[in-house]
Amino acid sequence: MAAPIRTLCCSALKLSGRHFSSTCGVQAGQKWRLEHGLARSGTEYGPMTDLPDWSFEDGRPAPPLKGQIRRRQEKETLARRIVMLNSEVDHGVEAWNKKQEEARRTEEHRKSLLLKPKGKLLMKKSKS
Repeated sequence: MAAPIRTLCCSALKLSGRHFSSTCGVQAGQKWRLEHGLARSGTEYGPMTDLPDWSFEDGRPAPPLKGQIRRRQEKETLARRIVMLNSEVDHGVEAWNKKQEEARRTEEHRKSLLLKPKGKLLMKKSKS
């Protein structure tokens, strides 16, 4: 039973003058927006999404919408994560610098414990 229906649909599509497209329509203009330094889509950020839709007549701002609150929280968590990761990198660099300094000190201490040249070798070194 399914086979005749399928062939009927396929033959109807073949006979029609319309073409079927499976590409995504959301990408329309995405390349242009990225080339001009804008968001991928018009709904990610900008005045149309960040500013309130309306305000009171006496000038008071409108209460924030759910999407605005959500975006603000997402931006805040992202900023907190950036600060945390930045501090971790700073601590890592500081620890690496301390480790390098300690290695340099131990190498200098080891060199200072080596035997010193005496006699003719000392005289050669002082002349050169």
